[in-house]
Amino acid sequence: MKCVSVRLGDPEVAPLLLDLHREYETRYGDGDSVHDVDGTEFDPPTGGFLVLVDGHTTVSGGGLRQFNTTTAEVKRMWTNPSYRRQGHAKTILRELASLARNLGYERMRLETGFAQPEALALYRSLGFTDIGNYGIYERASGFEITLI
Repeated sequence: MKCVSVRLGDPEVAPLLLDLHREYETRYGDGDSVHDVDGTEFDPPTGGFLVLVDGHTTVSGGGLRQFNTTTAEVKRMWTNPSYRRQGHAKTILRELASLARNLGYERMRLETGFAQPEALALYRSLGFTDIGNYGIYERASGFEITLI
């Protein structure tokens, strides 16, 4: 397996977005939030998108965009259902944190929904602090971690 930098429109990201849309539809009844951010926000020099691939299979991935001058925001975190509970989301989050540091960010934040208890547990286990709702999704939980 290897971690590669891609653009949101690259073929490696397509299965991620498709399944993320399906998962949001199942859990929340609205998968359109997969498209709530312009893909160029994940482009350098203020962002990036990483995927973990196993041959031609996209295993996990996530994007990073600028929230403000000192804080990056993680979006589009996903792991292929066939590869879950094997630490791949942790790998992507660690790689995104490294990317954020390299881009000069001091903090990294993200939000997740109430219907994703495994994500809530993951972020807390990695040392993210619950910062409450900061985004547009009424029942989402925000998390942040200091990178420096």
